[in-house]
Amino acid sequence: MDKGGWSMKRHIIIFALVISLASFSSSFGLVSNGWSKERGVDNSLFDALLKSHVKSGRVDYKGFKNDENKLDQYLEILEHTNVNKLSRNDRFAFYINAYNAWTIKLILTGYPGITSIKELARWPNTPWKKKICRINGEVISLDDIEHKILRPAFEDPRVHFAINCASISCPPLRPEPYTGTILEQQLDDAAQSFINNPEQNFLDGKKLYASRIFKWFSNDFKNDIVGFFITHAQGNFKKELAREKDKIKIKYLKYDWSLNGE
Repeated sequence: MDKGGWSMKRHIIIFALVISLASFSSSFGLVSNGWSKERGVDNSLFDALLKSHVKSGRVDYKGFKNDENKLDQYLEILEHTNVNKLSRNDRFAFYINAYNAWTIKLILTGYPGITSIKELARWPNTPWKKKICRINGEVISLDDIEHKILRPAFEDPRVHFAINCASISCPPLRPEPYTGTILEQQLDDAAQSFINNPEQNFLDGKKLYASRIFKWFSNDFKNDIVGFFITHAQGNFKKELAREKDKIKIKYLKYDWSLNGE
């Protein structure tokens, strides 16, 4: 065989090997960006970061700053995830994690020189309107994730206790990512933990002092905030709410926008 014939044969063999490897990778979900249709989203990087830098609802932003390259790697995984290929619960969990991870990234753009997320934009703009989130081929804002995707697409008021706005009065950042397989359990736990925290909500006689989250998003709670409380409250708190439910008046607490750092 002449050199030209052997060269062509070699190229054909190499091409066949490339095709075979691509097929193998596709079949077994082996991808380099941390995501595949078969495996869903690889949240292991975010899981390690949250477990290292979130304690009792307080966030170690200094620790996140030191590990910012790992956070960036996770954000890149989210960026290259084909969200449309995910199941409903995996998609729901994806956007919760994206909101929380991008909020941390937003804080790091000003840390350590800020004491509140609100310092990252000047009125009439807000930090939540900044186009920073690279998702599904677009660059969108935190507001877009919350108000154009999470709330209308999933219609689950428990989401308000899963996403974190980096402030003291926010429901605490969970020290683990949200995952489609246990999403219901995680959402219930987030709602119950916040509802039953007397620093955020409490009953005084027939007055229910509640987080302003319930005022801002009353429609999401079907305008039955007391009913939602009764569903997720526990112990004596639940009993007292149920006993006085038709007489309870709601008072909304002041929201503390101070950074939820250590």
